[in-house]
Amino acid sequence: MPKTRTPRTPGRLPANVPTRAVVDHGFIPVRAKLIEVAAFLDRVERYGASGDFRCEALRKAAAVLVDGKPERARRILEKLSDPTTKADKISSGKAALGAWQKPAAK
Repeated sequence: MPKTRTPRTPGRLPANVPTRAVVDHGFIPVRAKLIEVAAFLDRVERYGASGDFRCEALRKAAAVLVDGKPERARRILEKLSDPTTKADKISSGKAALGAWQKPAAK
């Protein structure tokens, strides 16, 4: 009779795996995503759109990747999220933009 396997969550490794296995498991997909981000930034620069607030937010968030500090995912998400706590009276649709833009001074 075959041995029953414990189901595991896709994309997650068991806690007792060798250190190298963590890199082996995730390197290729992460490499592809990093290249995709670089290609996107090259494209927006080529078309003169690098000043868009979303591209600026991506560049600021990317700096977090190499700062050597922990909790990168949380800190990047915070850089891209709306830091305000007061609700808008009328929805601006800003949530659909993926990055927060400071409102223009009135």
